[in-house]
Amino acid sequence: MRKEVFANGEFYHIFNRGVDKREIFSDNLDSKRFFQGMIEFNVIQPIGSIYENSFLRNKNKKTDTQKLVNLICYCINPNHYHFLLEQANDFGLEKFMHRLGVGYTKYFNNKYKRTGSLFQGNFKAVHVDSNEYLLHLSAYINLNHKVHHIELGNLVSKLGVPKTSLGEYMGENSENFCKKEIILNQFKTFKEYEKFAYSSLKDIVKRRAEDSVLDTLFTE
Repeated sequence: MRKEVFANGEFYHIFNRGVDKREIFSDNLDSKRFFQGMIEFNVIQPIGSIYENSFLRNKNKKTDTQKLVNLICYCINPNHYHFLLEQANDFGLEKFMHRLGVGYTKYFNNKYKRTGSLFQGNFKAVHVDSNEYLLHLSAYINLNHKVHHIELGNLVSKLGVPKTSLGEYMGENSENFCKKEIILNQFKTFKEYEKFAYSSLKDIVKRRAEDSVLDTLFTE
């Protein structure tokens, strides 16, 4: 039982990494499967497995369109991930993360012939309690590959496209996976947000090394 009580309409920084810091995304198929789970498990009514859900789609049965959470931004690195989520329905965040974690672990263990936990315990969650934190966190997540000195081209070649919501925020692709308006409506242009994000990241990395509270908020 988690101690946190997640509230509808509130924002949360959600993150986790592989057990023993192990790699949890090894190739493009792994990341595609994780993204598929992010889409298909984000509904109120349980779908069973992604495999089972494929038969429902093929039979043209009506599917649930109400979301458990709204995804604001995300990043996926080889051994960890970050989400900025808004809970959209009661207990939605816990349900979504449970389905995503269990479903992906089953897929991964089956593919790589392993057993046991894949992630390092329960997902971590930090409440985003101010607009300032919300804006800076979006920059940190969208540019997280730079925090770890990973070239985006190298990340793309290993895990495929996209593995960060950066392209959506910069207007570089037409995807509408994220609910970006809460962030982008505070800027006049994509370029203005880009300038803010890079400046914010530089400041976060510098201050994080000097401040234990920031190290908790902007972890991994």
